[in-house]
Amino acid sequence: MRIFDPHIHMTSRTTDDYERMAAAGVRAVVEPAFWLGQPRTNVGSFTDYFDSLVGWEPFRAGQFGIRHHATIALNPKEANDRRCRPVLDELPRYLEKDGVVAVGEIGYDSMTPEEDDAFAAQLALAVAHDLPAMVHTPHRDKARGVERSLAVVAESGIAPERVVLDHLNEMTVKLVRDTGCWLGFSIYPDTKMSPPRMVELLKAYGTERVLVNSAADWGRSDPLLTRATGEAMLRAGFTDDDVDRVLWRNPVEFYGQSGRLDLTDDDLAEPTFAGNSILRGGS
Repeated sequence: MRIFDPHIHMTSRTTDDYERMAAAGVRAVVEPAFWLGQPRTNVGSFTDYFDSLVGWEPFRAGQFGIRHHATIALNPKEANDRRCRPVLDELPRYLEKDGVVAVGEIGYDSMTPEEDDAFAAQLALAVAHDLPAMVHTPHRDKARGVERSLAVVAESGIAPERVVLDHLNEMTVKLVRDTGCWLGFSIYPDTKMSPPRMVELLKAYGTERVLVNSAADWGRSDPLLTRATGEAMLRAGFTDDDVDRVLWRNPVEFYGQSGRLDLTDDDLAEPTFAGNSILRGGS
């Protein structure tokens, strides 16, 4: 089973997680820029974080044969903090970097006017830089948030097939299914989706334009729930080809629209970090 996790926050995970993921069949990941749990107070903290997403994390993943890509954005929650708004001016230079395969996470947290402005501005950046967009749907009032997100996407002029609406569930999948946008589902221990629920949705709606991710982060989460979903699919009667479509070919197709997806096996250990102590066991 080959796995491409299209939404996982590896900055929050240990090197042991990379090792476990590689053993489970994970060969590629996309790490979206997101809220770190504590408010950031200046633009510099964002740029240092973005630099790690395009430099350090690909190196760390490469030690285990995993290709790491990123999406870059001002996340919805921090779009409400006036101290963070200048981050929008820093985004264009990051959206031109190799390994950045989409603008994200963008969208809504509390559906404020400030979030409206940041969402629209970053969709415009996606169009200008010819990149797909990853849309975070809010955890509260999700159905209304999805409807509002779809309206903003339609107004932006971005092609719907270049947009994924993530963190969907049984209540919202129908809203997105016929728009042409991709459907993203996060498999999480206590919230969002579970492998059995995901299998039922795949039975009902099929495997096309579906992205299944672990969204593993600093909360209680599990980077191997993509693998668990694939195993649940097989037990439910899906074929190996169905699993490969959902866990590999679909994310390759979606992020491949960026023209920057690199799934080759060579040069995974970037020379920039060749002398780093991680290669000496921290000594």
